[in-house]
Amino acid sequence: MARSPFMRPPDDEVTYHVGDSVDVFCDHEKNGERIRDWAQGIVVQVDEKLVAVQFRTNVYLTDGWMVPDHILWFPFDSKHLRMAKKDISRPTGYQIY
Repeated sequence: MARSPFMRPPDDEVTYHVGDSVDVFCDHEKNGERIRDWAQGIVVQVDEKLVAVQFRTNVYLTDGWMVPDHILWFPFDSKHLRMAKKDISRPTGYQIY
C-alpha cells in the first residue's frame, strides 16, 4: 500500500489491528435508551490515518443521525478511542469437546 504524506509520524505505541476489541466514547443505545458513554466495538479496518470500529448496537453521529452500518471512523490519536478494558465474548469458531 502506498504511504500517504503526514506532518508528524504516527505514534507507534498505539497500534490497532483488525479484530481488536476497543472502547469508544460515543452516542449509542443501551437498554433501549440513547446515551453518551463508552461502548465496546471491534476494529474492522485500519488504514494509514483512520481506524474503523463496528458495534453490535445502534450508534449515532454527534448531530443525531443514526449510523446505518454501525461503523464509526476515528483517527489513531482520538481521545474517544482506547483499547478495551475487557474482551468482548465472541464465538471463536468450532470448539472440540
